[in-house]
Amino acid sequence: MERKKRNILNVYTGMEIEDYVLTATEKEATKMERGLEKKWLDYFWWLVVFFMLVLSSRIIFLTVIKGAYYQNIARGNSIRSIVIKAPRGRIFDRTGAALVSNAASIDAVITPADLPKDDAQLLDLSQNLALLLSMDQAEVQTKLETSKSGSLNTVLLKENISQDESLNILEKQSALTGISIEKTAIRQYADAQIFSHILGYEGKIQQKELDNNKSYGLTDYIGKQGLEKSYENNLRGVNGANQIEVDSIGSAKREVGIINPKPGSDLVLNIDAGLQKKVYDSINVVLEKTGTKTAAAVIIDPKTGGVLALVNVPSYDNNLFAKKISMDDYAKLANDPNKPLFNRATTGEYPPGSTVKPAIAAGALSEGTITPATIIDGLGGALHVGGFSFGDWKAHGPSDVRTAIAQSNDIFFYTIGGGYGNIQGLGMDRMKKYYNFFGFGQPTGIDIGGEASGFIPSEQWKQDTLGEKWYIGNSYHASIGQGYVTATPLQLANYVAAIANGGTLYKPHLVSQIKKSDGQVESIKPEVIRSNFIAPDILKVVQEGMRKTITDGTAQVLKTMPVEIAGKTGTAQFGSNGQTHGWFISYAPYNDPQIAMAVLVEGGGEGNSSALPVTQEVLKWYFGGRQ
Repeated sequence: MERKKRNILNVYTGMEIEDYVLTATEKEATKMERGLEKKWLDYFWWLVVFFMLVLSSRIIFLTVIKGAYYQNIARGNSIRSIVIKAPRGRIFDRTGAALVSNAASIDAVITPADLPKDDAQLLDLSQNLALLLSMDQAEVQTKLETSKSGSLNTVLLKENISQDESLNILEKQSALTGISIEKTAIRQYADAQIFSHILGYEGKIQQKELDNNKSYGLTDYIGKQGLEKSYENNLRGVNGANQIEVDSIGSAKREVGIINPKPGSDLVLNIDAGLQKKVYDSINVVLEKTGTKTAAAVIIDPKTGGVLALVNVPSYDNNLFAKKISMDDYAKLANDPNKPLFNRATTGEYPPGSTVKPAIAAGALSEGTITPATIIDGLGGALHVGGFSFGDWKAHGPSDVRTAIAQSNDIFFYTIGGGYGNIQGLGMDRMKKYYNFFGFGQPTGIDIGGEASGFIPSEQWKQDTLGEKWYIGNSYHASIGQGYVTATPLQLANYVAAIANGGTLYKPHLVSQIKKSDGQVESIKPEVIRSNFIAPDILKVVQEGMRKTITDGTAQVLKTMPVEIAGKTGTAQFGSNGQTHGWFISYAPYNDPQIAMAVLVEGGGEGNSSALPVTQEVLKWYFGGRQ
């Protein structure tokens, strides 16, 4: 290293002093500069490490130590979808009269994820709710405890709460963690006693139903009976949602967006509300006179199979079920010996008695067992086989088939059904064939559930079931609608409709149109079960016999009606005390049938003294200007 002398001025002394400055080569200077840079890099590196350690520590603190806390906060402060219930479809009669509408209602509901986790807080909540909602505290506590979960799906606490109860919940919302109100609607049924067996009712979904309907929520309503059940998929709309931001206790902070609900489809029925009411009132007048308590009637349009009326007496108020029926009210209905909840028209199975004689006549004519000109002696009112006697309800003279139908001649039908003298009867297997042709022994397929099939026996059935052979007496009984034969009022109405229209058996239907919320209309077209199973000329003979019932037979009281009527009386024995059901089947007008009708008065005695007066009043009203 070189030393260089340089003179400088000492500012403090003014004297020159000698100073020495060290210098380096370029290579040596570069090495010195690199060492200085390395030191600064080291400082920077340690600084980065320090900040990384601080950041890592913070992350560990937030995720591990305070993770559960902040997870709850994050879950509590979130976007939620509050369900907006879709309006359920309404139900109208054929004229547009509303039979079912919706009424606003409010439910108190639980949001499980927002419930207090502390047992003491949960107890306080149950006590407060019990006071606010007039509920048993133990019941509330049980509902809260069984609802505890992380689910955001609401659970019903109390349905159809009062306006005051809903306001109390809103006012104390901050103290009622996990509790809110939910706007919904309940059904309102017009003239409930008259239409309840047709319409049925809806109610809150139960767990068993929820298991089979995964798209439903715990607070949803679902059809339980009648059209409410069978057309559930049409009546139910698509729920919407109000998307809101909520805080950690579930309180709404701001609205984010809304998804509008899609209303359910409306139903337009074939039912004529005015006709339904007239039938109901007429039956009740007759029941009061006869002292009996139960009856049913069905009226069908023979040209389409549309059900114009379906009446059960006694009936019930389905509004009770819509509002959640009390235990006391349900017990009264369930324990009533007259069974008001029972749909006699579609589910009741009764011996049809002489109302089936036109079907047996059609079978005998079709099989060549008799001709329209065949005359059978009345045998003085009783047919004797071996040691057994099969009597008539009164003695008849010789009859052809038209007169036998009109006079309800039992001897004539014993003979063509089971055989006697030189006439080989149909026998049970062939009688069953024609019973089945007319729809007996099988469900009609009407568009409400719970329909019974009735029963038509066979010779083999008796052997297999009862271990007994089939006797000729069994055939005699079956030929007049007795013995093992049973049918529903609906089957009888549908059968007489097939006679009226010339031999087409339709599937009865209550609904005529489904009106969707987008304006589209789906019309329910008539559905044929079978047709042309009886030759037209044979059906003509049967029709003439039923017309003769009115002009010269057992229902001459109907001769003065505004239109020509065809019909058949029926008196069916049941039980062991000689009791009888009263039946009357009819259609009108005779030459252009518009309605086909079956009336049953249980235990009503003879058909012409119970069911016939109901028919008379209804047809007089219907064809007399509906006055």
